[in-house]
Amino acid sequence: MKAIYKKELRIYMSSMLGFVFIFFILLVCGIYYTFYNISYAYPEIGPTMSSAAIVLLIAAPILSMQTLAEEKKKKTDQLLLTSPVRVRDIVLGKFFALESIFLIPIAILCIYPLIMSQFGTITYSSNYTAIVGFFLLGSAELAIGIFASSLAENQIIAAVICFALLFLSNMIQNLSDLISTTASASFFILFLFILILCIWLYTMVKSAVVAAAAAVAAEAVLILTYIFKSSVFEGAVQNLLEIFDLSSHTSNFINGIFDLTGVVYFLSVTVIFLFLAIQKMEKRRWS
Repeated sequence: MKAIYKKELRIYMSSMLGFVFIFFILLVCGIYYTFYNISYAYPEIGPTMSSAAIVLLIAAPILSMQTLAEEKKKKTDQLLLTSPVRVRDIVLGKFFALESIFLIPIAILCIYPLIMSQFGTITYSSNYTAIVGFFLLGSAELAIGIFASSLAENQIIAAVICFALLFLSNMIQNLSDLISTTASASFFILFLFILILCIWLYTMVKSAVVAAAAAVAAEAVLILTYIFKSSVFEGAVQNLLEIFDLSSHTSNFINGIFDLTGVVYFLSVTVIFLFLAIQKMEKRRWS
C-alpha cells in the first residue's frame, strides 16, 4: 500500500490535477470567507464551509476520476491485479493519496479562524468543528469518486457518474418532498427498491438462485410487515432517503456542534464505498 500511495501522490503533485483541486477549493472558500467573515465580520466560519461545500460536487469527481478508470484504460490495472499486492491495499493507497491532497487546503483553512481572532473574539471549538465537518464530507465524496472510477474505463465517464451520485444526494431532500408519506406509497416504493437491489445483486454475484432467494425473502418480510403493522411504513421512504443526504449530516458541524453520530455516518459512507470499490476490483481480478 505504501508504494501505491507514494506513486499516486507523486502523480498528483507532478501534474496540474492536484494543484487545480487545491486552487478551486481555496478560491471558493476564500470568496465566501471574504463575504461572510471579512466583509460582515461574522465570527463563525460555519456558513463559509456550508456554502463552499458546493465546490466538492465538481472538485471530488475531477480529483478521483482517474484513480481506477485510468488504470483500466491504459491496461496497467492488469499489472496491479496480477502483482502480489492485495486489491485492498491498491484501493486504500489511492484513497489515502487523495486524502493527502485534500488535507492541504484543509490545513490552510485552519488558519482562517486565527486570522479572524486578530479582529475580535471567536469561538475556536465551533470554528474548527465546522472545518472537521467539511473534511468528513469531502472524504466521503472522494470515496464515492473512487467507487465511480471503479465502474468505468474512461475517467470522464467516472467523473460524470460521481457527479451524478453527489448531485442526486444533494437533491434528495427535494425529491422526498415530492413523495407521499402514506403507508401504501412507501410500501410500493420499497417493494420496487428491493427488486432493483436484487437485480443489482444478480449482476454482482451472477447467481439467479441467490438473487431470487434474496428477493423472495426480503419481499415476504416487507409484505408481512405491511399486513400486520402498516403504520411503520408512514414516512418510511423519507426516512430512507435521508440516509443518502450527505449535506444534511453536516448541519450540526456547521453550527459548531461536534456530532459523533455525524462522524460515524461519514466514516461509514467512506468505508462502504471503498469496500464496494474493492469488491468491484476483486471481481475484475478474477473475471
